Formats: sequence, C-alpha cells, structure tokens
Amino acid sequence: MKLSQRRNMRLALRYVAATLLTLFFLFPIYWLFMISFKTADEIYAYPPVWWPSSIQFSNYLVLFKDGDAATVGNSLIVAGVSTVIAMFLGTICAYSLARFRTGGENLANWIISQRMVPPIAVVFPIFLLYVWFGWVDTYFGLILLYTAFNLPYVIWMMRGYILDIPIALEQAALVDGYTRWQVLWKVVFPMCRAGLFATAIFTFVFAWNDFIFALVLTRTEVATYTVQVTHYFGGQSNFWGKISAMSVLGTLPIFIVVAFMQKYLVRGISLGAVKG
Repeated sequence: MKLSQRRNMRLALRYVAATLLTLFFLFPIYWLFMISFKTADEIYAYPPVWWPSSIQFSNYLVLFKDGDAATVGNSLIVAGVSTVIAMFLGTICAYSLARFRTGGENLANWIISQRMVPPIAVVFPIFLLYVWFGWVDTYFGLILLYTAFNLPYVIWMMRGYILDIPIALEQAALVDGYTRWQVLWKVVFPMCRAGLFATAIFTFVFAWNDFIFALVLTRTEVATYTVQVTHYFGGQSNFWGKISAMSVLGTLPIFIVVAFMQKYLVRGISLGAVKG
C-alpha cells in the first residue's frame, strides 16, 4: 500500500472516530430534548420511542402555567447582574495587581485560593448571616454572594490577560494626556476584549449552574431553575416531562451565549498560550 493511501486511511479512521465520539456525547442532549416533546405514554414506553409521534408542547405549557418557568428568569437576573458586577470590579482589581503590584507578589495567589473553598464549607455560616440581615430569598443577597464568589476567578484570569498587554502602549497613552481611566477604557479593554468575553462567559456559567447556594438561600421568590428541577423528583415517581422541559429551558441560554460568543471564547482561551 502506498504512503498516500495509508495517510488517507488513517485520516478516514480519524474522521469516523471523531464522528462516533461526537454522536456519543450529543446523544444525552438529543434524548433530553426528545423527552420534553413526548407524551407520558411515550416517555415510559418500552422499547424506547426514539422520536415522538407528534411534537407536544404540553410539558412547557405546564411550566409557564404554574409559574415554574419564572425560575429561569430568576437565574438570568442573578447570573447576569452578578457577572457584570464581578467583571467590572475584578478587572479593576486585576489591573491594579498587574500594573502596580498591589499587595506584593503573593496577593494574587491568595485571591485565587479563595475560589478553591468548597461552597458546602461556608454555606451554613453565610445562611446564618443572611438570616440576621434579612437577605434570604432576595435578589440582592444572591447577587452579592455570586459576585463575591466569582471575583477571585475574574481577578486571576484578567490579571493574566492584562500582563500580556505591552506596558509601552499604556505609557504612550499617558504621555498623550490620557488618564488612568481612559487608558483602561481605550487601551486595556480593547486589547484584552477576547479575554474579557471568555472570562465573562465562564463567570456567567458558574453562577448559572450553582445549586448549593441557591438551594439554601432561596425559598420561593428568587428560586433558580437548578433548585426548581429538584421539585419534580418524588419518592413515588418522577415527573420526567417537567424535568426535561425545565432542563431544556435552563440549557438554552448557555447554548445561545456560547454560540454568539464562540469567536471571543476560543480567542480568549488561547490568549497567553505558549507560542512555538
């Protein structure tokens, strides 16, 4: 067999393997979507019904009728606002650490170490504190907590992106009469835009997927979709139609955000990589 034929064979096998792996990992997502459109008889049918006989929206209509879909809106508000605040404060702190060596060389390491604290280790003291201040089941309380919990990650990531920006560009802007705030807005932010978007996406996902804090610190008014899904699991039976429909509603915003920000996400992750 010629060398070119061997290369073509290996390339074809790689494509086949990649296709099979893609289908394997996409199947749970496909199954989740299909269950949300099935009737109860089709959900529990054996052998399994791979495709519903007709698309049913009854599972989604029940969520909106009962008001359960509002928990997705709560997640959007809490995750979105906390991400914006964390990105603003974290970027400023990261700039201070990168350019002025605030706190010395080890402060950045200490900050990121706070992100490694298990949420279960601090959720009970935080709950007692929130009861004292009356912040349980409030937007303010959950936004404040998510902001504080994600700030170390934002500071650490943005510090790395800012360090990659040549300081000569900022010095030139200062010589031209720019203030520090103008340097941040007109020089630093555009230069690390991909890193900003990538960090914001991951910060949003962290807040969006949180369960333990939302479970302990919310009741009914600010309950997030991750908590609402658990209400459909019962001791006698599980409401698989509602579970799948709520999971789809909770997954779509992440898909949409990543789809629109994919270009910045890939570039942001690759920033700072070792270049050969």
